[in-house]
Amino acid sequence: MKQSRRDFLKKSGCALGMVTLATQFEHFGMMSALAQKTIDAENLGGDNYKALVVVFLAGGNDGNNTVIPNHSSTTLSNYATYSAARSAQGLALPQASLLPITVPRMGGLDYGLHPALGTVANGVNNGIHELWAQQKMAIVPNCGTLVRPTTKTQYQTASHPKPYQLYSHSDQVEQAQAGRSGTPSITGWGGKLADKLHLGSNPTGLLPMVTSISGAQLFTTGQNFLPLAINDSNTSLSNVLNPQGFGTSATQVARLNAFNQLRTQDLSSNYVAAASHVTDLAIQANSALATFQEVTVTFPNTSIGRQLKQVARLVKKRLDLNVNRQVFYCQIGGFDTHNGQLNTQATQLSQFSQAARAFYDEMVAQGVQNNVTLFTMSDFGRTFNPAGTGTGVVGSDHAWGNHLFVIGGSVLGGDFYGVNTSNGTPFPTLTFGGIDDADSGTSARGRWIPTTAVDQYAATLANWFGLQAADVPYVFPNLANFPTSNLGFMS
Repeated sequence: MKQSRRDFLKKSGCALGMVTLATQFEHFGMMSALAQKTIDAENLGGDNYKALVVVFLAGGNDGNNTVIPNHSSTTLSNYATYSAARSAQGLALPQASLLPITVPRMGGLDYGLHPALGTVANGVNNGIHELWAQQKMAIVPNCGTLVRPTTKTQYQTASHPKPYQLYSHSDQVEQAQAGRSGTPSITGWGGKLADKLHLGSNPTGLLPMVTSISGAQLFTTGQNFLPLAINDSNTSLSNVLNPQGFGTSATQVARLNAFNQLRTQDLSSNYVAAASHVTDLAIQANSALATFQEVTVTFPNTSIGRQLKQVARLVKKRLDLNVNRQVFYCQIGGFDTHNGQLNTQATQLSQFSQAARAFYDEMVAQGVQNNVTLFTMSDFGRTFNPAGTGTGVVGSDHAWGNHLFVIGGSVLGGDFYGVNTSNGTPFPTLTFGGIDDADSGTSARGRWIPTTAVDQYAATLANWFGLQAADVPYVFPNLANFPTSNLGFMS
């Protein structure tokens, strides 16, 4: 049966489906680049290049066993407080095993990181712990989803606005990735950054601003731009966008020639002209990725290691891709540790730490460590009170506030950042039923009420990335509810 021109274009377009669906869809709406803020467009991929890389700790990482008081202060929660709450069930980490960090914001007191965040047995690298002393890593304690600042009294008042479906995985993931709480969202703050910055920052970019190495995610979805989703480093860059059906055989060459000829027709139609332009970009992107220089640092052969290695490859291709701003999404799961937490969390944190450290070292090797910032997010924290008893059984349940990491050369590292809790510091008071616990009485399990909102955390990163003040309400519509929009951890 004879094919119509429309059918042929549709079928040929499917061969380029990955990049066609993901690239430059603003042209279909005939959006004007003049409406966007330009960020040094002639310096694409150069000194003005910036990238944000999120690593989502899916399932809800236990922050209580990630950042731990390692001191004996009598005015702030100390190691003895932590140990008393978790030792009986077997969830407390031995004090001698903690990786020490000194925190100026906490009056120079010592805290400890989970031992899995340091050197692995074979000594491949020193994990992310070493970056604290180098002042390349900061911690934002007790951060979580909030509609507005919330005290315990307000939380227990029915009329006070709260995040909907607290302690629910899917709902809290959605709110963390959306950068807002209170109402459901169909867009994420990474995607909305692209809505506001893509045309001005990447006017001739061959790839979308936002790329996921972990499938479709709300975080990457904007209103005007679709993200790119590609496989991890087990797939070469030369193959991630490689169109099928346009090879070197006589039939395939004829198909490509016919396809290119058809795309020169009917260009008086805005829709057809835009579609042709999109396909041009797709072909150019595929050509740009056909060859690449491999990264120099050895990445661990884990899922998160391969994801971050693929990100590092794309960063290394930034000049050929004509990109000045990029946002990447990576994810490591397994943090829903209702039981068996000791071994599971140690494994997952070790994989994250080793991959994040390899990524930072690769950015140093590329000379862009000041231009690329890696940060973590998670569903929520976990209960201070353990669930179950015994080494192979004990775990923790869904909670609220959590401790997050920010890593990079532009990070003002070696300190805690965030809004103070009731004790005058960003680190919560570890008291069951206390003023920082959402619950009271015998049912209290240590679900820390966040004092720093995800909105503030994300807005600090977005400000460094180049988001203009006038565009902040679009990306973070609830940010005006909070007293500060910049937590100060980026230079």
